[in-house]
Amino acid sequence: MRSEPTLVLLEPQFDALRTHLFSGDGLEAAAILICGRAGSTRYRFCVRDLILVPYAECSNRSNVQISWPGHRIEEAIDRAEATGDSVFLIHSHPGGFYGFSEVDNQSDERTITALFQALPDGPHGSATMTPDGAICARLYTRPGARPLRLTTTLVGEDITELSPVGLQPVLAFSDAMRACLSRRTACVIGVSGTGSIVAEILARLGIGRLILIDFDIVEGKNLNRIVNSTAEDALAKTLKVTMMAKAIRTYRSDIEIIEIDRPISEPGAIVAASTADIMFCCVDSSEGRLFCDHIAQCALIPLIDVGVTIPTSLASEGGRLIADVCGRIDFVRPGGPSLQDRRVVTPEALRREYLLRHAPEEAEDQLKEGYLKGIPDEAPSVISLNMRAASAAVNEWLSRLFKFRLDGNWPYARTLFSLAAMDEDYFPESAFEHSPKPLLGRGLAEPLLGMPSLAELQDEAA
Repeated sequence: MRSEPTLVLLEPQFDALRTHLFSGDGLEAAAILICGRAGSTRYRFCVRDLILVPYAECSNRSNVQISWPGHRIEEAIDRAEATGDSVFLIHSHPGGFYGFSEVDNQSDERTITALFQALPDGPHGSATMTPDGAICARLYTRPGARPLRLTTTLVGEDITELSPVGLQPVLAFSDAMRACLSRRTACVIGVSGTGSIVAEILARLGIGRLILIDFDIVEGKNLNRIVNSTAEDALAKTLKVTMMAKAIRTYRSDIEIIEIDRPISEPGAIVAASTADIMFCCVDSSEGRLFCDHIAQCALIPLIDVGVTIPTSLASEGGRLIADVCGRIDFVRPGGPSLQDRRVVTPEALRREYLLRHAPEEAEDQLKEGYLKGIPDEAPSVISLNMRAASAAVNEWLSRLFKFRLDGNWPYARTLFSLAAMDEDYFPESAFEHSPKPLLGRGLAEPLLGMPSLAELQDEAA
């Protein structure tokens, strides 16, 4: 099970960094990473800015050594100080050595100490890159402390661990895949009809660390679609996260499960989710999806959003007919089209939910519907549909990690399936709007998710 912190880069950042560090002249080159921080005890360092040190400014460049210009580190300190970020110094090893030389260790003693003098909150780190793109990174929590190892992850249409082992292909659906998943953290937001099945699949596949977020309790009306739930759970009003965690532990003794019994809109849940390698959004509210969207952008976490629905129509003789049985799986790449860009979350839907909660008298015309549109039903028999969607969602993540699709992953930013029409449609990112992403890589800088209202909640909790 993996517990070390993570350094995360997006594809454009990685491409620019690798091109600069390996210009073709066979000499070492240097750069500086400005990183937002997510998580608390398990940090996730999110690269938000790069400083590519010009070759001409380096007083000494050879195939085994480089001398850094001090004013570029001062520039990095100025940028990081303004936003409370961490700083990582990175240089290339053209000869292919994966690790740190004694010269690197001596250099860190000086430069890391200087970083902490200027930015005492830390933590800060250093890294090296080999020509194949593998990054060896380490973290200093204080000057002179023994450094901690970091896992470095590249997030794009594919998801790649940037280590010699991680760059080697892993056969999907094999024992090697299970070993790889044991080093990953997944977060499931909404542990109900679809989310409980997602959590079950992840646990059975061998995920090493599982974060479950849901504030609700098990009720009798849920028992026909929440896996592992029992009549005893409904009678005892057991929290959904507690029920699910207890069930998983009956067959997995080697898994770490974090139970968060609060909405994803609360600071504690946001911090917990921000440590994940992947987020599965299985909620049915636009507000919940909006928070997942923001967390994904801030912490550079890939997000998979799942939705299922059964539209109905009026029959000529009265009553209702099934118009369709459909599901949607969106893979949201940080920096790519968000759920708002894709119109999964809209201002109109957010306003409607707000009125239903805070001013129901103004929203009398808004029917709060469940799975079957047009038919209020507290216990719909939809577990077969939920299982179809949950399985597609998990396989979407696996395809990004283990790259088994014949056409690659770029055409599948969205999958829509219809069980009524027996049809599937796929959409690339180019099918959606692409708005600016000001939250990208900011981590958990205050105000949390860029929302002043969350700062007020943090103050109340304190």
